[in-house]
Amino acid sequence: MTRIRDHDLDNGLPTRAVHAGQEPEPLAGAVTLPIFQTSTYVQEALGRHKGHEYARVSNPTRDALERNVAALEGGIHGHAFASGMAAIDSVLTLLSAGDHVVCGENLYGGTQRVMEQVRARFGLTFGFVDTRDPAAVERAIGPATRMLFVETPTNPMMRLADLAALGVLAASHKLLFVVDNTFATPIFQRPLEFGADLVVHSTTKYLNGHSDMIGGMVVTRRDDLAQELAFFQKAVGAVPGPFDCWLVLRGTKTLALRMRQHDANGRRIATWLEADGRVRAVHYPGLPSHPQHELACRQMSGFGGMISFEAGSLERARRIVEGTRLFALAESLGGVESLIGHPATMTHAAVPKAMREAMGLTDGLVRLSVGIEDPDDLIADLDRALSATAR
Repeated sequence: MTRIRDHDLDNGLPTRAVHAGQEPEPLAGAVTLPIFQTSTYVQEALGRHKGHEYARVSNPTRDALERNVAALEGGIHGHAFASGMAAIDSVLTLLSAGDHVVCGENLYGGTQRVMEQVRARFGLTFGFVDTRDPAAVERAIGPATRMLFVETPTNPMMRLADLAALGVLAASHKLLFVVDNTFATPIFQRPLEFGADLVVHSTTKYLNGHSDMIGGMVVTRRDDLAQELAFFQKAVGAVPGPFDCWLVLRGTKTLALRMRQHDANGRRIATWLEADGRVRAVHYPGLPSHPQHELACRQMSGFGGMISFEAGSLERARRIVEGTRLFALAESLGGVESLIGHPATMTHAAVPKAMREAMGLTDGLVRLSVGIEDPDDLIADLDRALSATAR
């Protein structure tokens, strides 16, 4: 079980991103942590080893990543998994048959899929509600409810959950409070400070930031939950390899810098889109017009690079996403390069159409993951694509 060192919390977030969890390499003095590409470890004698026995259970590169992200979130324990979905599934494994989970209705489509098509087969039940409304969340809590699971901002509608209010609510009902913090990252939002028990990430996204690996992470301050998660890592083995861990560690070193540029570009492009008459509603919590902008300013220190907007129809959305040159039409998000996508047929295709439409996720919705390129070039790219839809 990987626990952060006390001194990893002594510094500010940019310093933690570069140094937390990574001691100088003792053999050769390497500045960059080595990739411990091994499946097993020599033992000095029966029952005597140097802290590692088998790589499914632990690996020095993975340990460093777990300490690093835990320190960024202000947690104590970090647990790395082979994907964001493996991390979420492990969190659901903390529950037992018959338990009920209250969830945000606007979760990532893959999260809803594993809940309703996988975990429901083993006796868990799920209630999907609008987590913008704490009263609606409380009404959904029943005698069997054991967990509250939210994303904020949500994917792709960019809706917020009031973390402080939900933290109090979860504590009063003795629920495990789980927050997917992938969109905001610990640079802009730290749910543990608002009462969350567990924070999950797809490390594939902003933490890695270079679109070259798949991984997940769970962070907690609770020793009991950490012990169970460590057991799941060992028993199930859905853990990342050392090279993927090293790629995320390389990414977190520049996380604070990259998030600053994602945020600056996101604000610029959202403002431009809102002023442009060729699109309808623009969803971005950094806009003063966003209905939860005040809440965003209260619980986030930045707004990031995720934007969605309404094109008006499936055909128009298709022409936009196929008409950009710098924005690549692709799944995923959070890389240095800008991506464009169509949630209804890509990231949220597994969500029933009626449920998508009820939450405002129409066939005309377009999602942007704004990268770190020159914002003028990105705006020119979107302008060309939008102009083509008028022909």
